[in-house]
Amino acid sequence: MASVLVADDHAIVRAGIRQFLDEDSSITEVGEAASGREALDQLRARDWDMVLLDINMPDRSGIDVLRHIRSGHPRTRVLILSGLPERQYALNVLRAGAAGYLAKDAAPEELMKAVHTVLSGRRYVSASLAEILLDDLDADRDRPLHDSLSTREFQIFCKLAAGRGVSDIANELSLSVKTVSTYRTRILEKMKFTTNADLTSYALRSGIIQ
Repeated sequence: MASVLVADDHAIVRAGIRQFLDEDSSITEVGEAASGREALDQLRARDWDMVLLDINMPDRSGIDVLRHIRSGHPRTRVLILSGLPERQYALNVLRAGAAGYLAKDAAPEELMKAVHTVLSGRRYVSASLAEILLDDLDADRDRPLHDSLSTREFQIFCKLAAGRGVSDIANELSLSVKTVSTYRTRILEKMKFTTNADLTSYALRSGIIQ
């Protein structure tokens, strides 16, 4: 018997996912959260076996919420649901501790397969994502520039690309301004860019931000 929290800012998406979860006799409780902050509040209020987490939340990114869950609730499994490109995000969220990654346009049968796989303690990737990951084993293949970033660097890169200031990011992530500035310098060096505008342009071209 399992409890599942659905964290997505779109009510119709939560309702649709909830319908499938409610029909599964092995899932005894389904909760909902409309923002990253609500998801963390729900986790503080009680233990959840799994969180179905949208990566693109209005108040804070799914990557931020994932990091909080992995550090504060290590027994809670996280399955990322996203409408964003698998190639751009999946590897980074899996590195950050997600137990699986599934596109929002997946069939209901695949959603429930992913849910049961993650609840059983295993990791889940779709067939298309598995193919991408296998392709990326070719070391000299043309790979996206952001693949060279660590999980924390990618997290900060996304915020910089979205126009967030260094001080704002530092406050949100409980880091010093100097630390965030160091990350920014490292990101620019790794990606061979010079300004935040370059990061934004790249992220828009790559579909990382919309």
